[in-house]
Amino acid sequence: MVKEPHCSRPRYCSRMDLAIIGATGSCGRQVAAQVAERGILPEIATMHLIGHAGGEHESELWGLRADLRDAFADTAPSIEVGTEVAATNADLVVMMAGATVTRTDSDRAALAEKNLRIFTEVAEAIGRMGNSPIVVVQSNPVELAVDLLGRHVPRHRILGAAAWSDSLRFRRELAADLGVRRPMVQAQMWGQHGDHLVPIYSRIHARGVDEQFAADVIGKMREGRVLADLHGEISEARMRALSMVHDGSVAEAYAFIQRQPADVRAAVKPFFTHFTAGRTTELATAHAVVDIVEFIVRAQRRVIPAQVQLEGEEWGIHAPLAVPVLLGPLGWSQVVPEPLAEDELAALLTAAQAIRTANAAMTS
Repeated sequence: MVKEPHCSRPRYCSRMDLAIIGATGSCGRQVAAQVAERGILPEIATMHLIGHAGGEHESELWGLRADLRDAFADTAPSIEVGTEVAATNADLVVMMAGATVTRTDSDRAALAEKNLRIFTEVAEAIGRMGNSPIVVVQSNPVELAVDLLGRHVPRHRILGAAAWSDSLRFRRELAADLGVRRPMVQAQMWGQHGDHLVPIYSRIHARGVDEQFAADVIGKMREGRVLADLHGEISEARMRALSMVHDGSVAEAYAFIQRQPADVRAAVKPFFTHFTAGRTTELATAHAVVDIVEFIVRAQRRVIPAQVQLEGEEWGIHAPLAVPVLLGPLGWSQVVPEPLAEDELAALLTAAQAIRTANAAMTS
């Protein structure tokens, strides 16, 4: 194999520069640290830390760079700081900037209103880049960000990481119920990152688990419930759990969440974490993003659920929606549809309509 100059890891030495927008936030810092710790970027690549111009956020970029260099000096790529993503010419951009939910403001519409200006500015800045980078979005509402970015970047080069986060959480909860570890369980969450999640129960597979036992566990989980009501279950459980947290009954809130079905737990537990861990869901959120960065940088063609802008290729849907797509080093190339149960398809169409309505209210 021919090595590129100054490259100590020839297997992964295809240069791909990375820019992290919102690098000084809790999740942005974790993305930078996990990318460096995993050794995803070769030394010949550059990781750009992008923050707000002026004030403490800009100065924090320098401290973060110094800390990353101290921690990962042996294998770290070149690390640069800046306030303009358009000046980086990065091949891959991770969008982590924006406000998050608060105790008094956890409504998606309110969050969208807060982040609309930031998303618009970032989309326009990325549009000024001459190389059409791949953009991985984890800021919320992720569907709004994908929509706005799609006005400046080819849609096949934009994907939301929230569906991968949701699916990892769903797999973990299912694995706990089945008595195995997460890698043994294959399951996906589609739809909207929020109340309109769509767990694809018809496509769950668990290795090392008796088929009848798995069917019994899943059957019991779904007994007396219909998928069309899941968004209501999520909303109600989230409100009850957060009320307990805000009252100081943290252990009781956790116990309440643990009594919920796996799909509700996967949706509500991140809010519990956000309001009890002190620094949002930074570890899990960043982990999902870095997984996708690694797939892209290392040219691993994978089918993963992600928020992408659909233009009617499947189910006649025109909306930014979480569905399984084939991911490669140039972005996502196609939707990979799977046979769905009737209630799953109905829930997916409902999620698409909810997203269209919400985005239209923000951008019209």
